[in-house]
Amino acid sequence: MAQPRISACPPPDTDPTKATLAFGRRALPKLNEELQSPELLTQQRALMALCDLVHDPEKVYQAIALGFLDSLKTLLEHQDQIVRQKATEVLSIMTSHTIGREGLIRGGVISALAGLLDDPVDICRRNTHQTFDMLAKLPQGAGAVLRAGLIPSLVLKLKTELDEIQELILDTLSNCLRVEVSEALEAGAISVLKEKLSHPSTAIRSKAAWVLLEISSHAEGKIAVCNEEVIPVLLGLLEDTQPEVQASSAGALMFALVTPQGRSSAMGAEAIPPLLTLVAEETSKARLNAIKTLTLLAELPEGRQTLLDHRDTFVRCLDDPSEAVQRAADVAITVIDWKP
Repeated sequence: MAQPRISACPPPDTDPTKATLAFGRRALPKLNEELQSPELLTQQRALMALCDLVHDPEKVYQAIALGFLDSLKTLLEHQDQIVRQKATEVLSIMTSHTIGREGLIRGGVISALAGLLDDPVDICRRNTHQTFDMLAKLPQGAGAVLRAGLIPSLVLKLKTELDEIQELILDTLSNCLRVEVSEALEAGAISVLKEKLSHPSTAIRSKAAWVLLEISSHAEGKIAVCNEEVIPVLLGLLEDTQPEVQASSAGALMFALVTPQGRSSAMGAEAIPPLLTLVAEETSKARLNAIKTLTLLAELPEGRQTLLDHRDTFVRCLDDPSEAVQRAADVAITVIDWKP
């Protein structure tokens, strides 16, 4: 199914002429003055010129030192949509550089951008979420997003945003929930993510399963995943036609099945056959996660009994080109062969 794409092109009646400036050290101070100008066209031109300049990490460093972030944070509240669009675009480009990400985190940009989550202009919201995504890739950035209290809002936006933006939100959540999950659980993240597992977009299905993997890496997350009956849905995705979805789903299962409740739920949903199918597929991206998940099920008497009949499947994995797969298969065989 075709999906709309967000265009960064300004409306046809907007003058795209960039500010006439030499790209030297004097350019940035002049641009900062123009950003604070009361003239709308002057602000637009300055922002368009700045979009070009901040592709250079040296210019990003200079812009941060000159206090551009304060000017940009002010422009995020501007009534003109082109000003907001270009201001968010500048910030998004700056996050492509390490110095930019660190500067934006220190400069309190995350809280300022939070006001654009409901912006009526798609490109402004896309740029905003792209900035959150890039910042959250750093541990201090993920912590800053958490401290800004944005997790409940991000979970809520998964229900209404465009597919393109949902992908960015899921990426942001996967990094943030690696650190802390309590706010996400209180906001009903499990039920929202469970719904996304059946989304027609391969990327959204895969990313939703990956966020569930991060949630399941926490003790309270494992319990929530089991209580919300997500495990049967994840098992269904093991038969998905897309390898990325299979791998993410197998990873989420691997973490969720650490608990007795998770293993019991998986056995009740007949998890072993689809997992064995993935193990037997030598090119499967989910192979390693599937082996580790089956090892957990082999700790149950009924699981061990079933897997004894498929011991050869794991023996063949001992010759796998991947050392990680070899080690996982060796552990699995040890658990399957164990006798009380």
